[in-house]
Amino acid sequence: MTAAVIMVQGTASSVGKSLVVTGLCRLFRRAGLRVAPFKAQNMALNSAVAVDGGEIGRAQAVQAEAAGIEPTVDMNPILLKPEGEARSQVVVLGKATGSLTALGYHERKPELRAVVRASLARLRERVDLVVIEGAGSPAEVNLKDRDLVNMDVAKAAGARVLLVGDIDRGGVFAAFVGTMELLEPEERALVGAFVVNKFRGDVRLLEPGLRFLRERTGVPVAGVLPFLRGLRIADEDSVSLDRRRRTRRAAPGELEIAIVRLPRISNYDEFDPLEHEPGVVVRYVEHPEELRGADLVVLPGSKSTAADLRWLRDSGVADEVIARAARGEPVLGVCGGCQMLGVALRDPDGVESADAEVAGLGLLPLVTRFRREKTTARVRARIAAALLAPGGDGEASGYEIHMGEVERTAGAPALRTVARNGAACDHDDGAVSADGAVVGTLVHGLLEDDAVRTALLARLRARRGLPAPSGPAVPQRASEYDRLADALAAHLDWDLLCDLAGVRPARPGEVGA
Repeated sequence: MTAAVIMVQGTASSVGKSLVVTGLCRLFRRAGLRVAPFKAQNMALNSAVAVDGGEIGRAQAVQAEAAGIEPTVDMNPILLKPEGEARSQVVVLGKATGSLTALGYHERKPELRAVVRASLARLRERVDLVVIEGAGSPAEVNLKDRDLVNMDVAKAAGARVLLVGDIDRGGVFAAFVGTMELLEPEERALVGAFVVNKFRGDVRLLEPGLRFLRERTGVPVAGVLPFLRGLRIADEDSVSLDRRRRTRRAAPGELEIAIVRLPRISNYDEFDPLEHEPGVVVRYVEHPEELRGADLVVLPGSKSTAADLRWLRDSGVADEVIARAARGEPVLGVCGGCQMLGVALRDPDGVESADAEVAGLGLLPLVTRFRREKTTARVRARIAAALLAPGGDGEASGYEIHMGEVERTAGAPALRTVARNGAACDHDDGAVSADGAVVGTLVHGLLEDDAVRTALLARLRARRGLPAPSGPAVPQRASEYDRLADALAAHLDWDLLCDLAGVRPARPGEVGA
């Protein structure tokens, strides 16, 4: 059996393609179909570990969860992780294959196109419908001859395209018409409908513009999606960090968590659940004075740990973190941030930098040695660090994505890993300072666990004598997927969607989710 397909492309980056795909995965799943997401090539520093142990873009893991299935490397066969202005680590079928310049990567595209085709074919054998996501815009004329993620995939798969535009940023009608004008005739024929995204206001005021679009292009408008506030579904790229920099300082009675915005920050989406907690203000900061007064400072993951450690020192943030630790104020380092908190980072093979050894901040008894083989694993761990330890059995799930091996030379571990990629193990992870204030772990995703996050915030509040908040609980991801799907069901033409996909399932809601 070969699954049906439908594709979501956009007039530009960050118009909401990933969320629309997530919502469609949930919506068609609720209609009784087996659904899978697919994105041929993803450029992102937020990544996840698939069920087969490989690394894929976080967006596809989220979309798979919305579809009710485990993510696999076939859902995102090519992942690019930027390392600088014009260089990226290239991950193919879940495995890092080295770093390439933009030109070097384009030269590899003919062979990678075959990888994309094979992954999509395997995926189509396992489900009823594949919802495909494009990247950027299909009208980037300078890249058309090397495209392997937009119209190249649509043509190969025979997929009709929903073209999404962001009305919140302005110019959406020009974006739709301009995109269509720049497409080749056979590409324009694949565009089955427009989707206006992130609308605020009375949709009746849009009707003249929607009528113009239909008359000018001959393409119908599938619907107008509202701007959804406070949606607990991770953003895919760093554009959202620019907004977060402007977050206010905490008011009296609130907790403030300062996450250092490293130049090469990665997997920062794992902290999103903190932003939805009542009485918690999360800020992404770049200057030492912005750390002062925070209840917790977080050093997050980094794609280039040694380079970001150098930035920490040059910016003065390192001195502030060290001073904070001396005062016994909580500091949490995750993955690259954990490595920075250690004594030394050794890189004799030049995996991450030209420096054979770089001194860490010296706050934890850890020594990192970088190796060429990347570790990617789903883990289950028993949490030893009091700052994070939940009740019950004290266990939580997370994932590892790192190039270095970290050795603890003294003191206590932060975690005890009890399972890796489904196999039992017994392995120490990270470290805790003698006073318990500084904690470092290589495991991502711990704060996505409700019990761990609740325990951490309770301990931070206890330090200041603050009462528990009275606001609503953080929404579960399942309910957020349903909220997104409900919006699509209410505002998109279901019959048109099914016609474009070539499926005819029951209407959403007639089959249990």
